[in-house]
Amino acid sequence: MKILFDHGTPAPLRQNLAGHTVDRSAEKGWELLENGELILKAEEAGYEIIVTTDQNMRYQQNLASSQLAIIVLMATAWPRVQYRTEEILEAIEEVRPGQVREVPI
Repeated sequence: MKILFDHGTPAPLRQNLAGHTVDRSAEKGWELLENGELILKAEEAGYEIIVTTDQNMRYQQNLASSQLAIIVLMATAWPRVQYRTEEILEAIEEVRPGQVREVPI
């Protein structure tokens, strides 16, 4: 899958997502985009999933017709996130376009 990390997503998580193409919004120059703009750019670029720590994204955007799925990590600190990589991988495999899946951390 082609995955985009939003600016708050811990970068080390990338190493735990073998088999997926992962980019960070900062690498694309998109780190300052508002959520709606970020979703639009990600869809245009062919991303399938955005991984974010922004717990409000699901409430700010209408994702019903979106081609993207969103995974929301409920914490930003890598020392906590690293112990939930299996749950994150499971969420990535199960989520479908237009859906939001929260991963409790």
